[in-house]
Amino acid sequence: MPLHKLEHFDPNYRETFGGDDLKSLDLYTEGGDRVGSVADVLVDDDGHFRYLIIDTSVDFLGKKILLPIGLSRIDYAARRVYVEGLTKQQVEGLVEYKEDAFIDNDYEESVRSRFRSPSSDVTYDRNTYNYQTEPALYGLNDQDHQTFRLYEERLIASKQRIKTGEVTVGKHIETETASVTVPIQKERVLIERVVPTQAGNVVDANELKFQEGEVARIEVYEETPEIRKEAFVREEVRVKKVVEQDTVEAQETIRREELDVDTEGNLQVQEHGTTTHETI
Repeated sequence: MPLHKLEHFDPNYRETFGGDDLKSLDLYTEGGDRVGSVADVLVDDDGHFRYLIIDTSVDFLGKKILLPIGLSRIDYAARRVYVEGLTKQQVEGLVEYKEDAFIDNDYEESVRSRFRSPSSDVTYDRNTYNYQTEPALYGLNDQDHQTFRLYEERLIASKQRIKTGEVTVGKHIETETASVTVPIQKERVLIERVVPTQAGNVVDANELKFQEGEVARIEVYEETPEIRKEAFVREEVRVKKVVEQDTVEAQETIRREELDVDTEGNLQVQEHGTTTHETI
């Protein structure tokens, strides 16, 4: 597949990328060594980034090399491009890129063979090879494929059982003086002397009997009160708990992140299966 310089493929590429420009970004190894700067970008017919043209003239006397895009990590904020697994010493052994060079499949293979991992099982066939075969070299970098996480706050309701009080139920003894009325009977002897009805009559001597020791015996009784105490159940007290249901409403300010998409030019932005057209 033919390769094109970025500006030849898209003259307005700066607008396409929101004003960001890869050209002139410095190239650093992950160890922090500067090995050059980005002179240009090579894209395929579909506009996919395939190589960065790296100018190492400052450090390597005008030599330019091709760097497969999958090995780079672009940091626009720092104005840098980082490359994994590359040192200054390795740059000297890489294939030199020349502006008038014809880049065919065999030329690309000579470039990527220098970056391919020794443990790779890729077998090159110029008739069947495609960029998807080696995503480590040509996969999307951070600039082309980024993941954003949108966060939101939610109110989570939970319940905590706390002690709000205590009820103690017990018994104590109170004393008082009680009165009770009991009617009783008492017997007494009443002796009356009265005038006999035959007073003045002569008693016949034959009927007259004088006796000594004649006694009339009368038993006298009286009632005495007997007071005792007996216990009765006066009242029953039942102690239990009941659960009452109530609803408590709480309000709090929560935050949620929303996605902002800024575009320039005539673009089709697809979001969740819906295509929107925006022209700015």
